[in-house]
Amino acid sequence: MKNSIIYIICMLLATTVVAQEQWSLRQCIDYAIAHNIDIKLQENNVRNQEVSLSTAKNSRLPNLQASANESFGFGRGLTIDNTYADRNTQSTSFNLGSDVPLYTGGQISNQIRQNKLNLQAAIADLEKAKENICMQVASAFLEAVYQKDLVAVAERQKELSQAQAHRVELLFQNGKVSETELAEAQSHVAADELSLTQQKNSAMLALLELSQLLELSTPEQFDILQPEAADPSAIILTAPDAIYAEALNTKPQIRAGKLNVLSAERGVRIAQAGHYPSLHLSAGMGTNYYKTSGFEAASFGKQMEDNFNQSLGIALSIPIFNRYATRNAVRQARLQVEARQFQLEETQKTLYKEIQQAYYNALAAQKQCISSDAALTASRTAFNLMQKKYENGKATATEYQESKTNLQKAETTALQSRYTFMFRRKILQFYQGHSISED
Repeated sequence: MKNSIIYIICMLLATTVVAQEQWSLRQCIDYAIAHNIDIKLQENNVRNQEVSLSTAKNSRLPNLQASANESFGFGRGLTIDNTYADRNTQSTSFNLGSDVPLYTGGQISNQIRQNKLNLQAAIADLEKAKENICMQVASAFLEAVYQKDLVAVAERQKELSQAQAHRVELLFQNGKVSETELAEAQSHVAADELSLTQQKNSAMLALLELSQLLELSTPEQFDILQPEAADPSAIILTAPDAIYAEALNTKPQIRAGKLNVLSAERGVRIAQAGHYPSLHLSAGMGTNYYKTSGFEAASFGKQMEDNFNQSLGIALSIPIFNRYATRNAVRQARLQVEARQFQLEETQKTLYKEIQQAYYNALAAQKQCISSDAALTASRTAFNLMQKKYENGKATATEYQESKTNLQKAETTALQSRYTFMFRRKILQFYQGHSISED
């Protein structure tokens, strides 16, 4: 009795563990987003753009530089008497200086604006990377569910064959059927067992592919939840033009394209800043010590104090001719704007084509799903009638097996159509701005 209780507790715990390992589509997508390497690279790019923006903002600040110099001189040199003599010299100097830009032709302000746009574009690229992984996970998830359901179909086929083989065996024992008919019935069981094994392998490989996409270390004890399938006949699909008009305002690749155009336009202004003068304010302080062999020199501390100096200056730089470097930089920047505009236009065209394709794929899948469901209902009715006829001796084993095979094909086609439509519909909803993990 005690062993039985322990066994029941272990079974309940095992059932709980399995239930905890069954992941929904939303859980799979959330996990993939948190662990996918491509997304981590895009997140790294966002942080890199944040650093670039900080660098651009900090370029307005004054810099501060300190320097120390120690030098020795040996050999002949010019003296105060305008003669040359052998002498050794030693000099020590300390300096502290600062420089701050007052006006740079708008270069700094435009660099800040450009880096802000680049940061926003990087964030949009990150959102696009997340959408891509969502699509991949959804496709792999529904394929795994489909393969898992086919296992159930194969199991039902095996059970039918086993029941039929048992019936034929009883008839054989009573001398009502031949040994050949019994062997044929048993061969159908063996064939269905092989099909079931093959289908279990296919389901396992589908789960393996999904687990690898999620970056799981192992697919052991990993399973998925069955999603609820909506009635395809009750769903009205939105027209492509309406979806496209909405997608232009929501899709991150469009937003990133527009931001890249604006960033390139700022690049033109940055290049044009080379035509304008620049103004810098500088300040500094320093002191030095100097000693020549053969001459009396004040002490190190005295010279440091006496030679202490300060400076304050303002520098104006006016570009006159730099071998057309600025002119060509402006030309290149404008060409970059044009290239970004072409890329945005191409992205918009590609998006429209993708939406059109998604719509008509979903429409075709919806029609096929409705037709395959009707065909499955008819096949089940036909099989039930054939089964009764066969049990009453009014149909041959070949006719029964053919009807059973037709039912299996109808179930497989209906499952495939159902998950194809489910995936196509999710893609269409995705272009409308909905999360692909939504039910």
